[in-house]
Formats: sequence, structure tokens, C-alpha cells
Amino acid sequence: MSFEPTQILSGMENGLRVDSRILEERVQAAVRDGHRRIEISAHGQHGIGGRLWQAGEEEIHLRVRGMSGQRLGSMGFPGTRIEVCGPVSDDVGWLNAGARIIVHGHATNGAGNAMAQGKIYIAGNIGARGMTMTKHNPRFDPPEMWILGSAGDSFAEFMAGGTAVICGHDPQNPSNVLGYRPCVGMVGGKIYFRGLHQGFSKHNARLTNLTDEEWQWLISGLRDFLSEIERMNLFDRLTADRTAWQLLAARKPYEKVAVESRPINRFRREIWETELGAGGLIGDLTDLDRSPIDVITTGALRRYVPLWENGRYLPPCQANCPTGIPVQERWRLIREGHIAEAVNLSLRYTPFPTAVCGYLCPNLCMEHCTRQAENLPPLDVTLLGKASLQAEMPRPEPSTKHRIAVIGGGPAGLSVAWQLWMKGHEPVVYEKEEKPGGKMTATIPRSRIPDEVLNHELQRIREVIEFVSLEQPLTVERFMQIRDSSDFVVIAVGAQKPATLNIPGHERALTALDFLRLCKQDGIQPGRRVVIIGAGNVGCDAATEAARLGATDITLIDIQEPASFGRERQHAEAAGARFLWPRFAKAIANDGVELEDGEFLPADTVIFAVGDRPDLSFVPDEIIRERGFLQVDDRFQSSAPRVFAVGDVVRPGLLTEAIGAGRIAADTIDGRIRGRKETMGQLQPMPAERVKMAYFEPWLPENADVTAWSRVCASCGSCRDCGLCEAICPQNAIFRLDKSSGAFEYRSRAERCIGCGFCAGVCPTGVWRLVENEPLE
Repeated sequence: MSFEPTQILSGMENGLRVDSRILEERVQAAVRDGHRRIEISAHGQHGIGGRLWQAGEEEIHLRVRGMSGQRLGSMGFPGTRIEVCGPVSDDVGWLNAGARIIVHGHATNGAGNAMAQGKIYIAGNIGARGMTMTKHNPRFDPPEMWILGSAGDSFAEFMAGGTAVICGHDPQNPSNVLGYRPCVGMVGGKIYFRGLHQGFSKHNARLTNLTDEEWQWLISGLRDFLSEIERMNLFDRLTADRTAWQLLAARKPYEKVAVESRPINRFRREIWETELGAGGLIGDLTDLDRSPIDVITTGALRRYVPLWENGRYLPPCQANCPTGIPVQERWRLIREGHIAEAVNLSLRYTPFPTAVCGYLCPNLCMEHCTRQAENLPPLDVTLLGKASLQAEMPRPEPSTKHRIAVIGGGPAGLSVAWQLWMKGHEPVVYEKEEKPGGKMTATIPRSRIPDEVLNHELQRIREVIEFVSLEQPLTVERFMQIRDSSDFVVIAVGAQKPATLNIPGHERALTALDFLRLCKQDGIQPGRRVVIIGAGNVGCDAATEAARLGATDITLIDIQEPASFGRERQHAEAAGARFLWPRFAKAIANDGVELEDGEFLPADTVIFAVGDRPDLSFVPDEIIRERGFLQVDDRFQSSAPRVFAVGDVVRPGLLTEAIGAGRIAADTIDGRIRGRKETMGQLQPMPAERVKMAYFEPWLPENADVTAWSRVCASCGSCRDCGLCEAICPQNAIFRLDKSSGAFEYRSRAERCIGCGFCAGVCPTGVWRLVENEPLE
């Protein structure tokens, strides 16, 4: 076993006391330099041992000798162990966020004030207002304070979480180990204690006996506590009589007596004067009149009323997903342990959950994740996408025998066919290529999606969808035959006619679609120098493939700032491609591209990536076109009643937009067949400012799995049943209502609610909103 030397730091230098700030900087520097055992000779310095987060997963051991000042271990970090060889001053462990603090002596006032994590062990008594305003984040273990002796006055004041243990050994007041007025304002947490007491706030806490599980927890904790303070000789004495121990627990909101039920004179005598009056919290600070307000408005007299708007807004991730996948719902299922159900849910919305969500999509859901508003990393949806490869096939609805022709087997056409199959209809896909998949199969580089993933998802579709091979180009006559033999027709042929520029030498250039097709077949060698005219995402794919095939000098030019983004742009830049704009191509020569400003770009291969157009030669003239594309309404119906069109034949866009359009068209066709009235529009996304990210873990490690990510989802607009609104309501106006099938609802009693807005202010998911009350007529 290697010996780690101890770094010694002194609070005195040249006979002068070192400032607290300087000593802290020296401690921080020692940790950064790799020291993990530090001994401090303290001379009243404040804040010793706090905020030591630089060590990562390594534990830091601090030993403090002498007299420490206030706030020892304040904002202590997990992995920090602070041992004090004597008593401590005020506010030890203030805002403790995970440190273990051992005090071999007494502590004064404010011990453990507002701590949220970690443990504080006191080998003596503590002063007033210990364990006040503590909190408990349910993602972590609750904070703990163990006291060998007794507590001072106002113990556990406004305690909102955590556990305190008062052993009652050699207490400062044997007749009252809890001190005067404990548990005032307590809303959460537990207090184990041994010894006599002189009362507590019964409005906020209740006395119970220990269960077997609680007793075992106490015994286990006592071993750790007594070992740390070097008093194991007391273990048998403290555990000899279980009945000597009692437990105080915070009352639930529904257990508390409503304040307004008391007559006003009784309220003033029993509540106001004892808690805020002459003998209360501020009685010694001011002699201002603190007479109670005569009227607190409730019911119709309130200026504001709270609304529980659960599910009335879409989470931003789902609202911005063109495919419409309920992303948040999938995270909820995973959080509740239903991983298989979350994985299977994706196939209800897209036949390509892995290919698109896991690899090809620019992930607009992640881009609009509410966490982004706080500069936090969004939830990694690609993990969900990749997990969907093994999703179970959904069960279709009973057959309707309705036949729908889908012309084109690309992403949009296969999406339509998949949705229609699930709805019980009989889609038939007419495809001219040997292998379906459209540009996913023919042109998207293998570097962006593995062949085995795409083949797996295409095979899943082939097992349930009928395909017809178009051995010859489709004509108007053949289209009319298909239309007349089907209930509906969906045109999804994509945009397969590449655009070029009418400049001298244009015949020397390849189109991006042709180039990418040849690349997929390894049927081209582009040479060392490649110039791509057009710097959108297709141009970036061409650049990436050119680099894979050996090009080392790749230039993309555009007449404006490139519209490329996401993985396509990232891959092109990683391949060393450079982007130039604004640049205008004048002519293409044998050895490069001449620009209008006179610059010449040498090239072995020149590629046009300036857009594509659909081939509409088979479409009858009565079906209206618009600028070379088919015109459709917001449900993707063309000007012909039984003809729909989706994907790039309507407008160029993302794969997810094509898949989402297919789902909308299929839903519309299904509604027409079943005589269902169409519903238009969708819910608005939940405003980011209503969601409180402070309740959720900000950062996760790079290797975090889907379960870890599910826990940090803020569940925007969807109640997580945390009960904070019920707990914080000062009037006990909010209550939870159980409904059938495990559903629930939170409501506010108008006769109690004063419209203070605490519920909306504390709600993590934003489902509570405060609105102005309707005026009385």
C-alpha cells in the first residue's frame, strides 16, 4: 500500500493571521496540484473545506486543527471528507452539497443550515437553528445530521427534507434534547431522537414509533457515526432500549389543520403571537405592529387563480419533431421501468426509428429541448433511436380491404404505406428501383448510417407491405390504371432530376445524385482535387464521400452563406473541406472551375449540388403543379380528390419531414375511409420559462445510458406527481385526486386558495399557471 503524504497548510504566516480568502485559495491550489490529504492549522478562518470539486472521483481528506471560523464545509462537495479536531463555530455545513463533516466537539448555531446532501457528525451538542431549511433532491440520498448530545432552540425550523438523529448522550439540557420550539414550519424530513423533550410544533410534525426498517437503518447509521467520532464504546448503550428512541416526521399537507378554520382571535393567540408575534421569530427584532390582516381573499374575490394545465401544451421536443414522435412519453416510460414499451412506441410513428432518429436526423427535438434554454446538454435522443432497432412489430388493426397505391418507395412513400398497414388497410408500393429506400439507400453515405441498420428496417417493412416493381418508366396511362384500381393514390416519387447550371462546360460536371450513387457502388475515383458547386447538405455528403475515396483538396462554393448544418456539415468539415461564399461559377474547364471574379479553382472532379426536381411526366395535367412540384393542401391532398402527394415531390426537405408528411396523409386517408371528421391544428409547445431546470441534474457523463437520461427529462407540461405544489401551498388549498386507471389530477379549493402563486412558482414541469380571476358581474 502506497503512502500518500499530507500537505500542511497554516492559518498563520510571519506571525499574522492569513485571510480566509487566501487560505481557501491555497487549499484549492493544493487540490489542483493533486494533493488529496491536507492538514490545516486554523486560526478563525471562515469557509474551510468548501467547494472542492476539482478532484473528480478522488476523495479529498481535510483535517482541521485549531479554531476554525464560521461556515466550515459550506457548499461542501461529494468526495470531500472534513475532520475537525475540536469544536466548530456557526453554520458548519451551510449549504452542504455532499461533503462528510466530522466534528470532535460541540457546534454552535446554524449547523447544517440549508444543506441538501452529505452527512454532518457532531460529537457533542449544537446551538440554535440547527438543520434548518434543509432540502432533499430525490435524485440523491437525503442529507443527514448526527448529534451525540442535544439540539438548541428552533431546531429543524422550516426543514424541508433530510434526516436528523439526536442521541441524547450527555445533553446540554437533559429535560429537553430537542430545544425550545423545534419543527416550526417543518414540511419534510425525519428526526430520530432519544431523551426527554418539552414539545414541538404539532401543526407541522407528528410523533411516531419506529418501524423495524427504521430501527435497522438507525442501528446501521449509529455504527458509522460512532466509528467516525471515535465513540464506539457507546454503541451498546444507545441501542440497548429501542423504546427509548422516538421519531418525528413532517406532516403531510392533508394532515395539517387549515389556518382559516380558526376564529380570528384564536388564530392570533395560538398562531400569530407564538410564531411571528412578540414571542416568535422576529419578536426581538422589531416592535412594529404585527396585527393580523382582517381579510385574506379567497374564492371569487381572488385577483388570481391557479390552473393545472397538465397535458395542455406539447413538450418542445415533440412539438418540433416533424415525425410527431412523443419523445417525452418515451422518456417517461423508461423512467418508470418500461423500456421495451418505450422502444416499441417508436414504430407507431415511423418505420425508420433507428435509421433516422439514431443516425440521419438532425434531431430537432434535441435542438429544442428545454434544457438548451439553460445552456445544458439536451437529452440524447440518438440513444433511444439506436435502441429501437429491436423494436417489436406493432399489431395492425383489423383489415378494411381498402387498397391504396403508393407510387415511390422512398422514406415518404414507405411512411405512408407503414401507417396505412397499421390502420388495417392494404397499401401497395410501386417502385422502379431494385431496392426500396429512395435516397436513404441510393445516395446517403455509409459513413452516416451502417448498411445493416438500413437493411434491417427495410426488411421489416418488406415483411408486411406488398411491393410491385415498375419495370418501365411510369406513364400517364399506367398512372390512371393504378388510380382507377385503387381507393386512393399517394405520389411519393421524390426529386430525381438533378439541377445544373447553364454555364460553359457544364457537361463536364457530375450531379451530386449521380456522384453519390456511384460512391455507394464504389464505382468512381474523384481524384485528389474536388470542387462542389452548392454547399448545402447534399454538397456536404458529396464532400465526405470524396474524402473517403481519396480526395484531399475539397472546396464547396455557394452564392450565399451555406445552408448546410448538422451532421452533414460536421462530417464535411472533419474531412477537411473548405467553404467559400459568395462565389459565382462562370465556367467549367477540363482542369477546374473559373469564378466570375477571376479566381480559378483547380479540380479533377466538379460536382453540381444545386438542387433537384421531381419527374412529373406521368402525372395528368389536371393535377395542379406549383413551380415544378405538386401542389397540396395542409393534409397533403392534391387538386384531385383521391390523389395525395408527400415528400420531395411536394417540396425538398428533411427525411423526418417526409416521414411526418406520410403519417399525416395516411391519417387523412384513413379518416376519409372511416368517415371520421378531421381535426386540425395541434397544441402549442410549453414555454421554456415555465419549466424549472433547477430541479433536474444538469450534467451527465458521456457514457450515460437511456435510464440516466430519462431521469433528467424535465417532463415539460406533463405532471410528474412530485407533490411540491401540495406541500408548499400555505393554505393547504391544493389536493391530489385519484382517478380511474391510475390517472390523477391536482386541484385547488377555491374557498381556501388566496391566489398567491406558490404552486406555479415551484412547479418543476410548468403545469401550474396563475391567471387573472374573472371579474364579478
